[in-house]
Amino acid sequence: MTSFWSSLPQKINPVAFEIGNFNILWYSISYLFAFLTVYFFLKLRVQKKHSLAKEIFQNKEPFLIFENLFLYSIIGLILGAKIGFILFYDFSNFISSPLQSINPFHEGSFVGFSGLSFHGAVIGIVLIGIWFCKKHSLKFFSVANFVILAVPLGYFWGRIGNFLNGELYGRFTKSSIGMCFPRAGDCNLGMRHPSQLYEAIGEGLILFTILWTFNKTKIGPRIMFPLWLIFYGIIRFVIEFFREPDLQIGFTALGLTIGQLLCFCMIITGAVIIFLILRFKK
Repeated sequence: MTSFWSSLPQKINPVAFEIGNFNILWYSISYLFAFLTVYFFLKLRVQKKHSLAKEIFQNKEPFLIFENLFLYSIIGLILGAKIGFILFYDFSNFISSPLQSINPFHEGSFVGFSGLSFHGAVIGIVLIGIWFCKKHSLKFFSVANFVILAVPLGYFWGRIGNFLNGELYGRFTKSSIGMCFPRAGDCNLGMRHPSQLYEAIGEGLILFTILWTFNKTKIGPRIMFPLWLIFYGIIRFVIEFFREPDLQIGFTALGLTIGQLLCFCMIITGAVIIFLILRFKK
């Protein structure tokens, strides 16, 4: 007999409402909440830290620069997430059917852009950010340190969207926290970890709390971006042990997932950046 908790994913309709042939998913609404949360948090931060914002944005109009950066970052996020998914998780399918891999329609219905990679999104945003900062004569790390604090709050909504969509579920568990996800197959085989909720809490709320605490220290504001790389990498690396690996890839030769290997790269990158910052303070 299943409990209300374990059967909750079965009771959730991924489609919030329909407009003609377009299905508006809770997943899409969650991402809208993510963008709005990041936008308004950073807008408030620019207002409260106006003198710091003007210094970071080279005495230019910080609101205008920030809003332009935000719009470009969304473009970098979407492109990077899609390209990253193809390169990291779905390259063979892309080679065999490239148009189908990026087609947002299926059998005449709009299904959205499924298959997005968080690590690809990070790379996309970083590349767009470097280009944007160079174009406007800004220091990339100064800007990144200022805006990165908002990212975990947006990420929280993204993972809630994954949960409402019934995707990215966890591995089998016999604990009472297990859930039945329709996409995972026959629930009689076992319950699954709600790894999306683990990530929403860990990589969202807990990570935000960690960064917020460091931001109150003397050196924290100077190393927020590499701190985010390190702590996100650590938290995600641990949670990946509860998350079902991508079916088309599975585990690597080391018994780790692709996500864990990419998180390891994030941790090393963040540590190297902090070392260089402390080594060459000027």
